[in-house]
Amino acid sequence: MALIVQKYGGTSVGNVDRIKNVAARVKEYWQQGDKVVVVVSARSGVTNELIARANALQALPDAREMDQLLAVGEQETIALTAMALQSIGVPAVSRTGAQSGIVTDTCHTRARIADISGGDILERLDEGKVVIVAGFQGRTEKGDTTTLGRGGSDLSAIALAAALKADLCQIYTDVDGVYTADPRVVLAAQKIPEINFEEMLELASTGSKIMQTRSVEFAQKYNVTFEVRSSFSAQPGTIVKANAKISEGALIAGVALDRSQTRVTVGDLPDNPAAISAVFDALGDCGLNVDMIIKNLGTDGHANLTFSVGNDAVAQTEKVIGDALKRLGSGTVRSTHQVAKISIVGVGMVSNTGVAGTLFAALAKVGVNPDLITTSEIKISVAVEPDKADAAVRAIHTAFGLDKKTA
Repeated sequence: MALIVQKYGGTSVGNVDRIKNVAARVKEYWQQGDKVVVVVSARSGVTNELIARANALQALPDAREMDQLLAVGEQETIALTAMALQSIGVPAVSRTGAQSGIVTDTCHTRARIADISGGDILERLDEGKVVIVAGFQGRTEKGDTTTLGRGGSDLSAIALAAALKADLCQIYTDVDGVYTADPRVVLAAQKIPEINFEEMLELASTGSKIMQTRSVEFAQKYNVTFEVRSSFSAQPGTIVKANAKISEGALIAGVALDRSQTRVTVGDLPDNPAAISAVFDALGDCGLNVDMIIKNLGTDGHANLTFSVGNDAVAQTEKVIGDALKRLGSGTVRSTHQVAKISIVGVGMVSNTGVAGTLFAALAKVGVNPDLITTSEIKISVAVEPDKADAAVRAIHTAFGLDKKTA
């Protein structure tokens, strides 16, 4: 008997039939004596529909009211999943994020978990019930509803697994594991049997849509081993853990592509550390992440900053920076154009030379001239024109020997 936390994403619970399939899978574990906590997302498309309705009323809706609205999606799914389990003879009870003891800070729409008690989950499990928890949401200490940002159900599952000391954490999605590249872009991509936290974190932060970045950070911090697998098959997935097996000759683990980035430029900024700090502190206070930061010297004691942000954060980023610049008394902010960010990731980069040369030779082969470039010990990212991204990813995947071997 084990305590298992399972998370099912929006496509896995996208309609009544899929919710029934989830219930049938959960029943298999429950019947063998396991204690099961199920974390669910909103049905696929529901969150986007709610956002569209809000945007039809306000160009930049109030963040607190957005959380009140967006939490509805998961609350629908927990009730339907509990009903599906009850209909096949499995005692089940639903819990919101607040009822599960998930306490967050007050940064609405991108809240961070401050504490998690689990509420009465363990007591309900001891009664033989399956507990269905609404992912993506929590509450402030004062009781306001908060949400954890896109992909927040992953974080809910990992955090609950850590708090409840679960024996197993499974992240069910519409793909059967982590691949060396998006199989829809690179037909020769290979599934990775296991990968370490560092590589998974970089892949998640650079465009892989498999896992939310913060959930991987949380798993690494609390050493929560988890498996990414498909809710539509019984095939094993990819194990993400601290000490994954790595091929000694492998330069990189995979290639990630993020099409949802916009280039933002802050101009006429006072060229001193305090001004730059004020900009990024303001972004950080609202949970806004930026990437690929480049500072260019301006004139007369002023400088320019260029970086990328997610498309869905452009409006808020411009507002937050605009407010910070007003306080500074100088500066402008504007979003320019969308870019595609391609990243290569792998711990093998630390001890091998020639990685950058291989990357840029592959880009040159398909006529791609990168715009922004950033590096770390185990990652190199480049920004390219969106219409050239697919060809670039395929060329890079081949250049690093990641293509699937054929007989």
